[in-house]
Amino acid sequence: MARFEVLRGAVLALGVALCAVPFEARAERVTVFAAASLKTALDQVAAGFMAETGHEVRISYAGSGALARQIMAGAPADLFISAAPEWMDQVDGTGLVQEGTRRDFLGNRLVLVSAAAGTTEIGPAFDLKARLGGGKLAMALVEAVPAGQYGKAALKALGLWESVASQVAQADNVRAALALVALGEAPLGVVYATDAVAEPRVHVVGVFPEESHPPITYPVALLEGGTDPADRAFYEALQGDVARAVFSAQGFVVKD
Repeated sequence: MARFEVLRGAVLALGVALCAVPFEARAERVTVFAAASLKTALDQVAAGFMAETGHEVRISYAGSGALARQIMAGAPADLFISAAPEWMDQVDGTGLVQEGTRRDFLGNRLVLVSAAAGTTEIGPAFDLKARLGGGKLAMALVEAVPAGQYGKAALKALGLWESVASQVAQADNVRAALALVALGEAPLGVVYATDAVAEPRVHVVGVFPEESHPPITYPVALLEGGTDPADRAFYEALQGDVARAVFSAQGFVVKD
């Protein structure tokens, strides 16, 4: 009986000790839905966060429009990072964004890339059709993915869209468009400057004038399901000095 009492006391003591462990110290999973153009930098930020905290970060990358629709359809996500305010607006409009957590924290530039090196000035006088030489212009979906939407807006503003619209090869997201150029499937592609940094097989041959398209802005927000301490910790880490340095090194414009 005495031995039983000792064992019982030990079990009770262990239970008390486990209950005393701070909730924040327990490993949690953070589910992030993020624009495909963030992959290289965000993977690096997430890896550092996981190593430091022990929490798990799972990231689903796709075009912002597809991600927004999935979230609004009930897909489980704790954070959303869009490559355009419009898609965040739609998610926010359904009441799925936690109040006070939406922030515009990154910017980007729109560029023309090719597997062959060279430079050109992109403007109304640029003969893009001739430069394509009968080949395809790789772009993300021009009606649903921010990179494609920005790209179409820029081409229309410069008076170039109508001449090349029939040669546009639309991809599900900007990284898929980038891959078409890297693999030689398309001679030219319209992507973000950060995509070009992430892919050594392509070269930036021109930069679109900033005034030719709406400002490229990446908003981030906690969603209504992101209530765990780890969700908040990763949200804050994204805007911390370490993450800012990573994003900056990949070519993003880090907003204050």
